[in-house]
Amino acid sequence: MQLIPCPWCGPREETEFHYGGQAHVAYPEDPSALTDQEWAQYVFFRDNPSGPFAERWSHSAGCRRWFNAVRDTRTHDLLSVHRIGEPVPDLGEKDEVVS
Repeated sequence: MQLIPCPWCGPREETEFHYGGQAHVAYPEDPSALTDQEWAQYVFFRDNPSGPFAERWSHSAGCRRWFNAVRDTRTHDLLSVHRIGEPVPDLGEKDEVVS
């Protein structure tokens, strides 16, 4: 069982959390102006890197708050966890974070 460190509650079992997709994806400025193809791009297409990746998570069985995490997609290790609105922490020697 993997422990995920909630920024508010501390480490909890992974079963308490839900994955929310790629972090830092901006909502379209003028959604009514998008074509169907542009909406499909926004809704369905995300980065799929091998290495550090910025993600959104929800502590759904705890405080119910959303937060961001950087997870290595090769190893599933959580490299950092931070509250939404906070900058992605510097990971030092780690690979560049895709967000």
